[in-house]
This record gives sequence, structure tokens and C-alpha cells, in this order.
Amino acid sequence: MTTRQLGLADAQAVLAAQPFSQVVGARVTEFEPGRATLELDVEEHHRQQFGLVHGGVLAYLVDNAIAFAAGTVLGPALVSTGFGVDLVGNVRDGVLRATARVVHETPTTAVCAVEVSGVHADGSVTVCALAQGGASRTRRGADGAAG
Repeated sequence: MTTRQLGLADAQAVLAAQPFSQVVGARVTEFEPGRATLELDVEEHHRQQFGLVHGGVLAYLVDNAIAFAAGTVLGPALVSTGFGVDLVGNVRDGVLRATARVVHETPTTAVCAVEVSGVHADGSVTVCALAQGGASRTRRGADGAAG
């Protein structure tokens, strides 16, 4: 079976089908072989008690950026297998941008490096998180058949 190359519109449809992603307000802005970017506008409900973006929001972006980048090389039937994240900076506002790139792949797995940055209204950028993690194909193919 030949699988067509997935595009940005396909990735956006997958994200739109994730109820939690709708709550968070994330969007896929880049989806090309070996690389994917997710963004979200920082809102009040993304902040913790000190007004900074909550680490859980950063972890969510890391997890989904890994899944989408891995999906560019493995196809859409995959799950995250884990990640490690270092929180290296803080933001209160602006746009969060998580870019993941595949750094190693096999026919069934991919390992990705991720950078999450806050892009401020003045154009300055604060690196918030650096991470690495992986994803693996599931036993179900994109067409729903076991495989």
C-alpha cells in the first residue's frame, strides 16, 4: 500500500480532533518532513500563581510537538513513548512556539529534540524549555488495519 505524504492541513485536522488541544488553544503552524511546530497564544488560564506560564503547558507543547514531528516520518498512527524536559526560562505573555525535529528514526520509532520559546510582542524571544523524547508506531495503521 502506498501512503501519500501528509501535509499541514492533515496535521491541523489531527490536532483539531484532540479535545484537550482545543482547551489549550494550540495550533500546528509547521509540518514538513522531520519537523513540526505548534503554537499557542498565552492566556490567563495558561498561567500559574505567579503569573508565569505553567510548566504543564510547556510539557503539553513538548509532547505534541514530538508526536507531530515523529508523524512526519512514521505516519499518523503513533503514540508518544516519553520525554524529558528542562524548564530554562519563563514567560507571562506572547506566543509560545514549540519546534520539534527528528534527530533519529527507525522504521517504527523516532526521537526528537524540541525547543519551546516565548515570542513577545516586541519580537524578542525567550527560550522556555529544551526537551528530547520519542514516539512509536502503533499496531494499527492509518487505515485502521492491524499491522
